[in-house]
Amino acid sequence: MKKDIHPDYHMITVKMTDGSTYETRSTLGKEGDLLTLDIDPLNHPAWQGGTQGVVERGQLDKFESKFGNFMGGDAK
Repeated sequence: MKKDIHPDYHMITVKMTDGSTYETRSTLGKEGDLLTLDIDPLNHPAWQGGTQGVVERGQLDKFESKFGNFMGGDAK
């Protein structure tokens, strides 16, 4: 294996959108850097109910009214 081709793997602090923090190992930045998240499991719909959130917002209904059942169904 070649020497000195791998990035430095060190501890950083991750700050969530609610202000809580945790430490993890990363190649980002340098030892002790702070990574502030704009999107995380606390506020992104993919982690807040998955497809259920899409159905509640009417996106699935909008798609189905435009394209039908996509695999052979009739459009409304």
